[in-house]
Amino acid sequence: MKTLLLSTLLLPFLAALAPAETPATAKPAAPAAAPAAAAVKHVAAPEAAKLLADAAKSPAQPIAVIDVRTPEEFAESHLKGAQNVDIASPDFAKNLAKLDPSKTYLVHCAAGGRSTRSLSVLEKLGFKSIIHLDGGLNSWKKAGLPLEKPAASPAPAK
Repeated sequence: MKTLLLSTLLLPFLAALAPAETPATAKPAAPAAAPAAAAVKHVAAPEAAKLLADAAKSPAQPIAVIDVRTPEEFAESHLKGAQNVDIASPDFAKNLAKLDPSKTYLVHCAAGGRSTRSLSVLEKLGFKSIIHLDGGLNSWKKAGLPLEKPAASPAPAK
């Protein structure tokens, strides 16, 4: 008991005698926190269509569409205004890096697998606002939503 009492009384005295930290002995500050990861919002096709329609009415808050399928798939049909950035291309990250990371992007593929893989690349490149179309273009088609298709070739003259 005497030892505990003596320790309690001496602790503040000993702490006062300890040398103060000098800049040479001070511990370095903790490193700055990494930039916040992109906020990825996962949506079903009907919600994605509503977000795109609302954005079209408000040019101050546009949503760009990134289709990560192959150019051949993209040529068959795609969302209106979509930009094709093929995830299978060796220049995929370089092509994404050309885009403005401060804008909002809706990203999709055919079924959701490739576009899900693209999310980590978008996040590493510093994209701040990403919307993922869960189920991809297949879910969009299943919901009966409109697609752009290439213009039909004129019939050969007879």
